[in-house]
Amino acid sequence: MTTWTSDPKAAIRAEALGLGFDACRIARVDAPWPAAARLAEFVGAGRHGTMAWIERTAERRAHPRAMWPDARAAVVLGLNYGPDHDPLAALEAKSRAAISVYAQGDDYHDLIKTRLKRLAGAMQAGLGGEVKVFVDTAPLMEKPLAEAAGLGWQGKHTNLVSREFGSWLFLGVVLTSLALEPDDAGEDHCGACRACLDICPTGAFPAPYQLDARACLSYLTIEHAGPIPERYRAALGNRIYGCDDCLAVCPWNKFAKESHEGALHAREALRSPALADLAGLDDAAFRALFAKSPVKRIGLGRFIRNVLYAIGNSGDPSLIPSATARLGDEDETVREAARWALNSLLPLRDLCIKALS
Repeated sequence: MTTWTSDPKAAIRAEALGLGFDACRIARVDAPWPAAARLAEFVGAGRHGTMAWIERTAERRAHPRAMWPDARAAVVLGLNYGPDHDPLAALEAKSRAAISVYAQGDDYHDLIKTRLKRLAGAMQAGLGGEVKVFVDTAPLMEKPLAEAAGLGWQGKHTNLVSREFGSWLFLGVVLTSLALEPDDAGEDHCGACRACLDICPTGAFPAPYQLDARACLSYLTIEHAGPIPERYRAALGNRIYGCDDCLAVCPWNKFAKESHEGALHAREALRSPALADLAGLDDAAFRALFAKSPVKRIGLGRFIRNVLYAIGNSGDPSLIPSATARLGDEDETVREAARWALNSLLPLRDLCIKALS
């Protein structure tokens, strides 16, 4: 039987898998950190958009030891959230909403952080040393760490790709003051493939391995406040929260597996909800529908804004009353989105009437 002291890495992995994680590997954190230069270039070019918190925390993001000087190793955990369906199929139902796979179940942050704390506690009890836990709300660049630990590699779309789980891994990190033996780093297996770059509806990748968040539909529907620039609205299609295109098209998903974690499975109500139903939500109904969901954090106003853009893109004149009902909304951004949706749909209705007359 493996004990903590005789084989620390095996003990950590066994504990992590027992807690429900699907992958667990170790990286050094005292090595050079090329990700710092990429982050500086990203911020310097303004590609972070209105996410001012990235610029404010850039110094701490520059190296894991900038977060915690005593850190010597990182235990990087992966939790598979592979869907049971093709996310791209939802884009075909224009009168229904497409919600990013990760947001169709419960919020992963709470689930992962609870397990990270349990693993960190077990490590400290079994091995000693100090530990700190991180999910992606902290200013720690977990994707470069995951690559350094060998969970996968950062693909041309800048997201992590796993040979075992494809695009669908949530990440968490336990930093420790212990000098654990590192695993081999991940190797890039993208080759000549450009699928993730070519499918992007807005061309948000200036070059392979580079992202301009200002054109990314995930950023625009989630992080961006106020009206979405008109040049991107048609590209939104029926996406109302996030975009999975560059993830879903990756050929490595042929090895992906459906998540075993029930809390991460898509709720039926969020698989492809009707735009008409979503447009009529008030704040209480919005909070009830998205209880324990990451969608709730963007608030009703931003959510309805996205729904109205999707209505405008639907080509469905039967949704005109749903947009009309929001013309008197207290939020000016919502009112403007309603006007835009109507400007898109009313000519279609008139054409239908003319064709039937």
